[in-house]
Amino acid sequence: MPNPLKYNKNFDKLSYEEKQLLEKNKKSIADFVEHSSTLSDVNYATRNAHAKTYAVLKGEFMIDPEMRSDLLYLFDKEKYNIVVRLSNAHLKVKKGKKDIPAYGFAIKIKDDADRTIANYPLVNFPLFPINSVSTFLKLFTAVNRFFIKKWGNITPLLSQVYHTLPNLFALSFLRKSMQFLLKKNDFMLSFDYHSVGAYRLGEHMIKIKLSPKHPQRKFGRDLTTREAIENFCYREDYDADVMIQFCYNLKDQPINILNREWKNSPFIKIGKVKIEKNSFLTPNTCDNELLSFNPFESAEIFQPVGKIQKLRDEAYKVSLQTRKKINKLLKYK
Repeated sequence: MPNPLKYNKNFDKLSYEEKQLLEKNKKSIADFVEHSSTLSDVNYATRNAHAKTYAVLKGEFMIDPEMRSDLLYLFDKEKYNIVVRLSNAHLKVKKGKKDIPAYGFAIKIKDDADRTIANYPLVNFPLFPINSVSTFLKLFTAVNRFFIKKWGNITPLLSQVYHTLPNLFALSFLRKSMQFLLKKNDFMLSFDYHSVGAYRLGEHMIKIKLSPKHPQRKFGRDLTTREAIENFCYREDYDADVMIQFCYNLKDQPINILNREWKNSPFIKIGKVKIEKNSFLTPNTCDNELLSFNPFESAEIFQPVGKIQKLRDEAYKVSLQTRKKINKLLKYK
């Protein structure tokens, strides 16, 4: 294989227009979070994406002892403690309704002093339909405003949806969507989980995949998603391989084209995630909402890469700051 491409900060640069749209989006995020308890069937402030928390678990990330020697230097231990948040991608938390099968598996890796080394918010669909930062920010802002004021903001939302539709017809995205539909009723912990964008690994750039060793696709079919997860996690261990792909060239492994899968880059196993049965961290909903999985709260050598990824930093911060302001008051009532 050729040598992987090296990270360059130009991959992350936003234009002036994109920065202005981001400021508007941040305002809409804060407004959404402030109204989130009235929008959802809960009495606390939620995130404005992946709002529903199914479970928060503790586990371990174990380094593969047979990993390539040129990668081992990045890891100073054989295993690390992790915190995992299992979530649903919907913006609102509604009880008694069937959840859309869009799931999150966010991992926080910690050192012995309980400091965060890296955050990786992974999802069960590997592609993102929108490559344009401006298009995404306009749509996301319109969605936030629609949920707050409903029909008063329906026209701007429909306009942004119309401009977004062509992005959904990329061949790679359509193919993956068809494959996904065939598995839409599968148990949440039977899915592979992916980093939609790229991340740094030292001076290079990678994508990440988490693949369960013994997927039980039909587990808990007669239960709600939350009930199935709780049932599984009380009785079963969860084991998954952690694999990476390197970026060797931008034609086959594009950084800022997120609706296309990387090709000609083999998956390399670097370790595994293990969650032992009955490893629930906390049942307190306010505590869960105070957790942050911002991937920019990571060591420099594990930071996200790309323009869409860059948006996450400010968005996560605004969401967390607003949730903290509200939920800390609720916690101590």
